[in-house]
Amino acid sequence: MLEESFDIGNIEGGPSEKVELCMRKGPKAAGLLEYGRAAQESINSRGGLFIRREVTMKNKLSNSIQVILIIVFSMLFSCATTPQGQQRSSEAKVYLNRGYYFASKDQYDEAISDYTKALEINPRYIEAYNNRGLAYASKGQYDDAISDYNKALKINPRYIEAYNNRGNAHLNKGQYDDAISDYNKILKIESRYAVAYYNRGIAYIAKDQYDQAISDFSKALEILPGFEAAYGNRGRAYYLKKNYDRSWDDVKKAQELGYQIPPEFIDALRKASGRQK
Repeated sequence: MLEESFDIGNIEGGPSEKVELCMRKGPKAAGLLEYGRAAQESINSRGGLFIRREVTMKNKLSNSIQVILIIVFSMLFSCATTPQGQQRSSEAKVYLNRGYYFASKDQYDEAISDYTKALEINPRYIEAYNNRGLAYASKGQYDDAISDYNKALKINPRYIEAYNNRGNAHLNKGQYDDAISDYNKILKIESRYAVAYYNRGIAYIAKDQYDQAISDFSKALEILPGFEAAYGNRGRAYYLKKNYDRSWDDVKKAQELGYQIPPEFIDALRKASGRQK
């Protein structure tokens, strides 16, 4: 079972409440951190952003790891020349974007209300289903979240963001095989999707399948060489395999890239390896 701490938008709170976002379309929003050019170029241009949500897994050694969630943010431009027939679509986007704003402030009930209003206007608005699912997941209502992702996928069976987020909901429920199945579906659609390899690696760690986890983190790093969280969690997988030298190598690389390794993990690695660094 995974416990999670989540904060979107301005980075506040304790050290376990760090979240970083990468906009894949539109200008940089106030309070959001860019993940980096490589990430932007590697993800397709559907529009939106992905979030690295911190989770703590109770698995042999308590330690912070992260899974990546995807939230869709639609940029709404001037509607002065919008045809009358598109007015309701524009209204739905307004609700979607306001829902995103509420979610960024941890006001998930208000966000859910706005996403629901968007869906009342456009019942086939897959981005609203996806984002409402994330709001439910942030409240720990994973079954409701999965229901919304299912609705989005019924409309568009190739909607990668919903597969990713549904996989993460399964992961948080301890349904690791279901999570892996969803990440596999992503990779059948888009074989170089680093996020899916990374999240599948997290699921393999949860199943104590460390070789598979290391393979997936390595594939994510082939696609995104600066993916610091992949180095950090590959280092953790090496630690769990008792390959301490490789673990240190990845820990150092993750730290060089700005990834914060939990002090308790460093202490455990020092003790197990007999090294200080």
